[in-house]
Amino acid sequence: MDQLAEKIANQNQRALARAITLIENDHPDKLSLMSELNAKKKHAHYIGITGSPGAGKSSLVDQLITLLREQDKTVAVIAVDPTSPFSGGALLGDRVRMHKHFTDDQVFIRSMATRGSLGGLARATKDAIRACDAYGFDYIFIETVGVGQSELDIMKVADTTAVMLTPNSGDILQIFKAGIMEIADLFILNKADLPGVKKLKNTLKDLIHIAGHRGFEPQIIETSVNEGFGFEELLQSFEKHKKYLTETDAGQQKLQEQFKYEVYELIQEELWKEVYQFIEKDPKRLQELEKSDDPYQLAQKWLQEWLKVGDASGETH
Repeated sequence: MDQLAEKIANQNQRALARAITLIENDHPDKLSLMSELNAKKKHAHYIGITGSPGAGKSSLVDQLITLLREQDKTVAVIAVDPTSPFSGGALLGDRVRMHKHFTDDQVFIRSMATRGSLGGLARATKDAIRACDAYGFDYIFIETVGVGQSELDIMKVADTTAVMLTPNSGDILQIFKAGIMEIADLFILNKADLPGVKKLKNTLKDLIHIAGHRGFEPQIIETSVNEGFGFEELLQSFEKHKKYLTETDAGQQKLQEQFKYEVYELIQEELWKEVYQFIEKDPKRLQELEKSDDPYQLAQKWLQEWLKVGDASGETH
């Protein structure tokens, strides 16, 4: 794994792609690899783009890539797509809307299947982002599978979270109900050349006021892929939020909260693996499962048994 991490730090895209595959497949040495990659991170700007299916997320990211490449910036895109029921892969894995960047060696585009994750991101998304950071990209865009009431995980991995809305789509009520008002660092009104954008913007301003954001008040940026406007202003808004994160106490606190959550999540994941193996490898416990009708009692019993086994072996649970 040392050699793989070194190749990634030396900007070998094949090594990067291989590492992400190992991460997705939960390779036994994944934690060791991620620790090595974390030591090589170069602090790229992680930008999350979320919004309803059809809002134009991929087309917008494509435009941003073009603009950033004109500025000689390097870009990685982690695009999370629904899982194919047949192959288990990403349904939109070809990323057809970003085809013109595939031959650019300063752009890396990777689709990841959700594989059953309900938070709008694949379980391995954060680790894939870190691998891209170790590679040395200036910007890393994370495009979620689509906004829904449970899809708030983007706020836990992105430095800056942008929520996309479109005129006359009815998204605004769903957004407010889903609690996404609280995670958005800025709002993108895409397809702003269509009728209804003024009404949507005024409604959104009222909701932002009601939400009462502390520290950084989300900006509202109008964009249109068809008309080609709003993208430079959008990049400026990303930079403004990054400055807030790095130069204010409130921004630093947000980054610290993200770090703490990541540590907790890693512990939770490793503990779950151990408990799962402890239960599944014992036929007697599976028989208990068939006979029991009290999940609470059974869960408590198995947890206590697992803890006792750890104490007896000298391991710390």
